Parts: sequence; structure tokens; C-alpha cells
Amino acid sequence: MSEDTQSAPDDIERGIEATLFASEEPLGVDAIAAHLGGLEKGLVRDALIALQSVYAARGVHLVERGKRWHFETAPDLAHLLRREKEQVRRLSRAATEVLAIVAYHEPVSRAEIESIRGVQTSAGTLDVLMEAGWIKLAGRREVPGRPVIYTTTPEFLDHFGLTSRRDLPGMDELRAAGLLDPVDEAFEDLIGNSDCEAASEGTDNTSEMTDDADATG
Repeated sequence: MSEDTQSAPDDIERGIEATLFASEEPLGVDAIAAHLGGLEKGLVRDALIALQSVYAARGVHLVERGKRWHFETAPDLAHLLRREKEQVRRLSRAATEVLAIVAYHEPVSRAEIESIRGVQTSAGTLDVLMEAGWIKLAGRREVPGRPVIYTTTPEFLDHFGLTSRRDLPGMDELRAAGLLDPVDEAFEDLIGNSDCEAASEGTDNTSEMTDDADATG
């Protein structure tokens, strides 16, 4: 490099500035000096210190990390560059079915959910829906074993734009949208025959108690 360049601090600073901006990684003094045509290392260090002072009040700072220099965003402005992105989480088929069953027949126990779906429901599926804030524990059913029962939440209504559960689409609408397969028949049976099943269970329990009494006698 010429003597003119050696004696022109502004040119050196501008050269270092351009070099660091164009570099894909932080650079040490040796690398900067070599890139600028073998500039004296002392001049490079002095220029870096001067530039660091210039950028101290700017939106980007010149910093040294591990004896290598680079530009970075001023710490007090980092929040301006942080982008918050809402991550869309898609429910699995199992979670969708469970949510629908709870919504259409709450309060409902896990055993009842499994009876409708015809397969076991993992605790993880219910946990996902509770973490999403769409279903919640609503106590226990007063039957032998006192199983936990689940209901939907106000957040569920808000997320799906429903004023109340009365705004849930009917069976014909769900079937037309292809959302009931393969549990459409189970839904219809549940909603249409739940009262009959409850009455039948009551009759069976009475019968069992009578049988037990007869056996005791």
C-alpha cells in the first residue's frame, strides 16, 4: 500500500469499515491488514479503536470477540429486529376426533371417548388439547371409579368463532365437509341414543343389585 494510504487515517478506517461489512465472518487484525494490502497492524488496531468509538452511539456497534472484529446490532435496539411469528400447530386426526367428541357430548370421560372412537385414547392427546386451552377437567362423574370428565372451554369457543356450543355445526354440515369419517356413525349414535344408553345402564345396575340381594338371601 502507498505511503499516502498509510498516512491517511480516514481512508484506513473507511477501508476497514468496508472490509468488515463485506465479510461473512468476523476478522482479526492480521486478516484485515492482509486484505488491505499488507497494512501495518498497528495502524489497523488504531483505526479499529477509532471506528469503535464512532459507532458507539449508532444503531450498530463495532465489537471485538475472541480477537476478531465484526459489526452487530446495538443491544438496546435488538428488540426492533426480533420478529414474533405465530406458529400454526395442526391437530392430529386423533386430537381432532377427541376435541369433536368432547364438544358435542360434554361432559365426557376418557372411557366414553374411547367407546365412541373405537380405539384407546392416549393421555398425550388429551394433554395437547388441554395445553391448547380448548378442553379442561370438569370434575368426576359420580359412578363407580369416579372417572375424570372433560368439557370445552371459553377459549375453544373464541378460537373457533362460536358464541356458544349451540353454534356448533350440525351432523349434516359436518358430513358434507367430510369431517365425520370414520366416526360419523358413532357421533350420531352417541348424540341420538345417549339418553337411552343411560337409562339402560341404570336398569342393568338395578338388576345387578337385585341379583346380589337374592344371592345374599
